[in-house]
Amino acid sequence: MPDFELTEHAARTREAWNADAPDWVAGGRDAWARPAPNWGMWNVPEEEVHILPDVRGLDVIDLGCGTGYWCAWLARLGASPVGLDVSEAQLETARTLQREHRLDFPLVHASAEAPPFPDGSFDLAFSEYGAAIWCDPYLWIPQAFRLLRPGGRLIFLCNSVLAMLTAPPSDEPAGETLLRPQFGMHRLDWPDTGEIDFHLPHSAMLRLLRDTGFEVEALHELRAPEGDDDEVRYFIRRGWARRWPCEEVWVARRRPA
Repeated sequence: MPDFELTEHAARTREAWNADAPDWVAGGRDAWARPAPNWGMWNVPEEEVHILPDVRGLDVIDLGCGTGYWCAWLARLGASPVGLDVSEAQLETARTLQREHRLDFPLVHASAEAPPFPDGSFDLAFSEYGAAIWCDPYLWIPQAFRLLRPGGRLIFLCNSVLAMLTAPPSDEPAGETLLRPQFGMHRLDWPDTGEIDFHLPHSAMLRLLRDTGFEVEALHELRAPEGDDDEVRYFIRRGWARRWPCEEVWVARRRPA
């Protein structure tokens, strides 16, 4: 997949994740070993939040699958997953873990902004982070719609709006002060890392989903489990995530034809 086929931000994301892939091997191996799905940076158990539908027999595309652990969980639940990622190094880790666990499913090197599948190929389009924050929503969400069969679902986890409004442009944890405007929020360029990610206010995301052809079924705001309030994961302190949601999961269904 030559770089010229990628958007500028997707090419930078590919480069960054290829460089960082060795740092995610251990976490991927740990996730693959867990018997049941859990969500986000605080590992909120699916059995507590009940976000997933019955996935038995469903064709699922994981847009930005990383090391492939969600594909593994979905396969164990009876789905037929396909993992897609822009980072070939992340996919190589996923293949290694497939061999370790003797679990096979297709892995595709591509961007979720231009997935190489025919229309109507899947029953469920999924992203935990992945496309949900690293791809432009005005590009990847219409592509997810295209890939779904009528009545199919889109489920994706991203950072909460409040977390992104309070995240400092450094490695310090999010605080209690608003640092950027909510109106017009879309692309965020992080000066400390050079990374680019994407976040929309709720009204803009709702409008995008509806205009694309989805009906929103649920918006889940995840709360960190009890524990050490001073523990920091990525840029969020557990005590912060006990008071305010740092992650949210959208569930939408493609309108019937």
